[in-house]
Amino acid sequence: MAVVLAGGAGVPAEAREGQPPSGVERCAAGTCHFDVGPGTYDVQVLLGGDASSRTAISGETRRALLPETAVAAGERAVRSFTVDVRTPEGEPAGPDGTPGLDLVVGGPASALAGIRVTPARHARQLLLVGDSTVCDQPGEPYTGWGQRLPQYLRKGLSVANHADSGESTVSYLADPRMWATVRPLIRPGDLVLIQLAHNDKTTDEATYRDNLRTLVDAARAEGGRPVLVTPVVRRWFNADGTLDNGTALLVNGLGVDHPAVIRSLAAEEDVPLIDLTARTKALVESLGVEESKALYLTDEKRDNTHTSAYGATLYAGLVRDALRDLGLVPRGLIRR
Repeated sequence: MAVVLAGGAGVPAEAREGQPPSGVERCAAGTCHFDVGPGTYDVQVLLGGDASSRTAISGETRRALLPETAVAAGERAVRSFTVDVRTPEGEPAGPDGTPGLDLVVGGPASALAGIRVTPARHARQLLLVGDSTVCDQPGEPYTGWGQRLPQYLRKGLSVANHADSGESTVSYLADPRMWATVRPLIRPGDLVLIQLAHNDKTTDEATYRDNLRTLVDAARAEGGRPVLVTPVVRRWFNADGTLDNGTALLVNGLGVDHPAVIRSLAAEEDVPLIDLTARTKALVESLGVEESKALYLTDEKRDNTHTSAYGATLYAGLVRDALRDLGLVPRGLIRR
């Protein structure tokens, strides 16, 4: 990373007076550290330098917070986003992580001229309840779509990803580190996205439906707005190039069609529905058997369930599109 001290028109007063822009002194070797406690914070960055640059920001447990941003030589660009700081900083059942907020400056030709972190006063939360296809995965090449979603949202909306590997509707309700921890964090107006299905392999239909209803009712009781999300598909093809109607489309060994149950419950309870099964199915089938391998860890791990960073980024884009299309997030808070 090149940490560039800004100068010239449009630069904060302290930089024009010969002082480093706020926060740059907290950056070393590509990482900026802020000693803050758990909470929600607004981050403003000043990008650009003498040469043309392309800068991206990630943070905490490999979360994509700001997409690669191009700035012409000699120009400056201000970008802002809101970030959730919590302990554990990644999966609820994972390690605590490092205290405070760590932001990593990347990109092919990065240039950071200033950075400022302040408490977010009026931000809404987008809380994620899910499994390993959603969570903040600690190590490459595994990446959850919730890990890539923050880069698509602007200042004023934070992504609090409480998804955890291996969770079913049964375990998420039973483990005190999961729903019992998430529920008190819900504030009036917050969105609570619920995608649990991949690990409900032995859950009967009545129990599965009741568990989802419990999550919906509890989110509403706290003033939140639940959003049901059908699961991302698994990459299992039929001979004709379509996805298998069982394994790929999340029908478990008891014959429970998870996406169908979710769609039915959403209609019954008047809950917004993001049909991520349908959206990911369309994308995977459009790419075909060979090109769709890049979305998953097929080549690296012989894994057709968990997504690569590339696949998770595309799937997060589908979630962003659904949030926009359903009017759940104001267009002004969505980043293309």
